[in-house]
Amino acid sequence: MLPINNSGAYWRQGRCQGGDAPDEAAKAMGRQKTMAYGVLAAHNVSKDPNKFKIKFDSLMSHDITYVSILQTAAASGMQEFPLPVMLTNCHNTLRAVGGTINNDDHRFGLSAAVHYGGDYVPAHMAVIHQYAREMAAGCGKMIMGSDSHTRYGALGCLAVGEGGGELVKQLVSRTWDIAPPEVVAVYLTGSPRPGVGPQDVSLALIAAVYKDGVVKNRVMEFFGPGIAGLSMDYRIGIDVMTTETTCLSSIWQTDERVRDYLAAHGRPEAYKEMLPQENAWYDKVVHVDLSAVEPMIALPFHPSNAYPIAQFLENAEDILAQVEKNARELLPERYSSAVNLLGKLEKGGLRTDQAVVAGCCGGSFENIRAMAAILKNKSVGSRGYDVSVYPASQPIMQELMRCGAASDLMAAGVVLRTAFCGPCFGAGDTPGQNCLSIRHVTRNFATREGSKPPEGQLSYVALMDARSIAATTANGGLLTAASSEEGGEAYGNYSFKADLYNQCVYHGCGKPDAESQLIFGPNISPWPSMPAMPEDLMLVVTAALYDPVTTTDDFIASGEPSSFRSNPQRMAEYTLQRKDPAYVQRAKDVRSLEDARRQALAEKGPMPDGVKEIFRKAGLENRESKIGLGSVVFAICPGDGSAREQAASCQKVLGGWANIAGAYATKRYRSNCINWGLLPFILENAAAADLQCGDIVYIPGVREKLQAGAVDFEAERIRQGVHTPLKLALPGIADEERSVLLAGSLINYYNVS
Repeated sequence: MLPINNSGAYWRQGRCQGGDAPDEAAKAMGRQKTMAYGVLAAHNVSKDPNKFKIKFDSLMSHDITYVSILQTAAASGMQEFPLPVMLTNCHNTLRAVGGTINNDDHRFGLSAAVHYGGDYVPAHMAVIHQYAREMAAGCGKMIMGSDSHTRYGALGCLAVGEGGGELVKQLVSRTWDIAPPEVVAVYLTGSPRPGVGPQDVSLALIAAVYKDGVVKNRVMEFFGPGIAGLSMDYRIGIDVMTTETTCLSSIWQTDERVRDYLAAHGRPEAYKEMLPQENAWYDKVVHVDLSAVEPMIALPFHPSNAYPIAQFLENAEDILAQVEKNARELLPERYSSAVNLLGKLEKGGLRTDQAVVAGCCGGSFENIRAMAAILKNKSVGSRGYDVSVYPASQPIMQELMRCGAASDLMAAGVVLRTAFCGPCFGAGDTPGQNCLSIRHVTRNFATREGSKPPEGQLSYVALMDARSIAATTANGGLLTAASSEEGGEAYGNYSFKADLYNQCVYHGCGKPDAESQLIFGPNISPWPSMPAMPEDLMLVVTAALYDPVTTTDDFIASGEPSSFRSNPQRMAEYTLQRKDPAYVQRAKDVRSLEDARRQALAEKGPMPDGVKEIFRKAGLENRESKIGLGSVVFAICPGDGSAREQAASCQKVLGGWANIAGAYATKRYRSNCINWGLLPFILENAAAADLQCGDIVYIPGVREKLQAGAVDFEAERIRQGVHTPLKLALPGIADEERSVLLAGSLINYYNVS
């Protein structure tokens, strides 16, 4: 476990120093001397130093988010891109499910880049974050992306992953509004041991800070003497995984390695030295001695469930028994009995079935070069153990071919594929039944690898560094920690060439062509109409999720559903599919009643019997004209993981009006709820709330209280005619956020403001 100073420290004379705890005013002044604050302040268009209103330098989006973002922005008044926008195609790359609709989305993306004035990166060319590193990120810049792993801090760039609604705000020249965040120092010393890669450092860091929320919604700021010895690929590999700590963003000190990287990528002007100012204040300090980090493994079902491989192998039976117990608690009872990780143990160690190195996290030149060195003159074998490697961009692929690493990997039986994020989110290389896949990717949440437990399918992912994955492969699939890279540098260093981008990427930033036509496929559908907030709300609980954390993958799985990202109604059919398959029908039933209620009011006709019956059961007879009817999801802590806005928008499409939670796992999920008109209620001691599917939550005067700026909302839980008081809260809701909620969604808000 990494040492953590929770009392905070100053940056003085090149290192973190403790001392007398300053008062809040002194802390606030000290935070202004951090790198993070300096970048935020430079992008703040507000005159209030306590309420930042941020305008970003550029936006990044990919092919399972950009259609809905552009549709929403256009519906909100956007005529052209007011800042550089880059549209990449790295998630629906294979265009494998759903007929023409995936390629239709890509054709729409290119037409939008031409029409509105943006860049368009074709499929297979680069994953979103590698393209941003190579072509957009720079020291002191800010980039927002519609993907949670938008992290370019190693290049001195403060990058933020958010849901589509926040990108829409930038596209209609609004702002990203936050209070100045707390900042956590990550102080690096020492040098990594042979065989220890960036993923090992990342997993050690995540394991140390995730559980206690050490960096939650804070900025992680990396500095210290240990950074100088790390290559850019190594730094980037650590930085991209900071998302899994639940931090807000990250930023690193810069040096000549950053300068050389930016110059090699044709952007020398993007470099500037970045360091904390003397007496910068950090609210917490995480100390990382790189020389003490060992090869790591993160077991299912979270990156924080991490152990040194040596420690795990010494205690494998006990640790796996606990993982199985946790899995059975996490998965619904009807299919949790299929869990059998202990069956992977055999004489000699832990048997793995598959290996994948891919995406923004694993697909770097140095990671793949290290694999080639370890696997040179060795073999994957012919007993069903398969290894796939996805370089993060075509320029990286070219360089691997030039230096011979690609050839050596292929000779060992490794399959090289193009730039694709699929294995990271369940759209490629799904393991077989009860198979264990080891992967250098970002996440290993339950079902994220693509299995479908409701259909009797269950498999697992453990996260590891590419070096230990190669060592395990060389040992026939038995879990093995890397002890060296066995001469990886013999392949030489990376030399970036932009020729492919120059030839194949459409470069249209700042050159809109309003006369060009947008190309719409048959699956690209507009958002349904969304009513404004009613005076009172009567909400039926349509899902009650008592897991400690509910991820965005639980709300809306990746993989197959991603084909329908441009069709709100079709996408909504997948909501909570792998967590609570009955949710969609429950929500649709409530939505049908609300549609009937509204139609009766519009036609001034009698209320349908079904509407009258549910109001009678709630003890609210003859009040159908005054009270809006909808659904609500209850969860202990929703929203860990992806930035995907569909986790919220699909609930809205199905008639949702609120979430009730003990806490929200990430700012981005809470923001998604607000932008789609879902009230993000907090319920104290939520685990003891006893909310169940079918309960009714009645909230009188909700619209008036929102308008008045209320924080506390008196409500009632109604079950079988019994009314029980319920105290809900909406803390920290800004004025504009209240206006969005009152309007019923961000689209409505922009259409009336």
